[in-house]
Amino acid sequence: MTIVLIAVLCYLAATALLVRAAAQSALDTRRGWLWPALAAVVLHGGYHLLVAWRTVGGPDMHFYSALSLVSLGMAALTTLAGARGRMAALGVVAFPLSAVLLLAYHQHGHLPSAGLDWRLQLHAWLALLAYATLAIAALLAVMLWAQERALRRRQFHVWLRALPPLTELEDLLFRTIAVGFALLTATLLTGVLFVENLLAQHLVHKTVLSVLSWLAFGALLVGRWRYGWRGSKAAGWTLFAMALLLMAFFGSKFVLELVLRRA
Repeated sequence: MTIVLIAVLCYLAATALLVRAAAQSALDTRRGWLWPALAAVVLHGGYHLLVAWRTVGGPDMHFYSALSLVSLGMAALTTLAGARGRMAALGVVAFPLSAVLLLAYHQHGHLPSAGLDWRLQLHAWLALLAYATLAIAALLAVMLWAQERALRRRQFHVWLRALPPLTELEDLLFRTIAVGFALLTATLLTGVLFVENLLAQHLVHKTVLSVLSWLAFGALLVGRWRYGWRGSKAAGWTLFAMALLLMAFFGSKFVLELVLRRA
């Protein structure tokens, strides 16, 4: 429990420092939040490694563990991006979310996993990394929508100064989506190649929704390249595609593991 508690406190400390810097319009110059964020990410990852080492059958990939791993990826990406630019504002959402999901994983126990060979583990890790990257894109889409809405209404809130310029934020959104789309493509390809009975009853809805999400993200990238989609349209497409992806993976895991009790 000690490592979890320290990680949670580090996440909350990083969040508090970010909020303070944002309120003073000093995100570009104040990097005090970086050290507790780095410590939290390392401890969060170390906790998963510790549990995986103690778990017979391989790493835990069940519902709460998968949520915690995705939030770990989001926190790590936010820390890396925030250290290099003005995207530290993402941490105000990503860090508390990671703290909550790490606590949820710790409190709800750790289930033994079936032994997975390296091909299925590759598929699973690619999926988790794709979800983390595209979840960051969803946060950026919300920020883009809120910023554009505030500017159109001429509501110049303090939090606007904590965000990058609209064009820079939009560019970062599409670069993040492109990376996440590539990872999602690799996830689907490894699923086709390595997962047996991909269209079995307990996988068919996950497969269909994942493909629909992949098509939606692909259509958004094509729309950006061909028709110059931007602003609220881009944000809407991003959130729609991410909702499909969440239903595909975590929706199916929730129903199978927590409702039907089928691990």
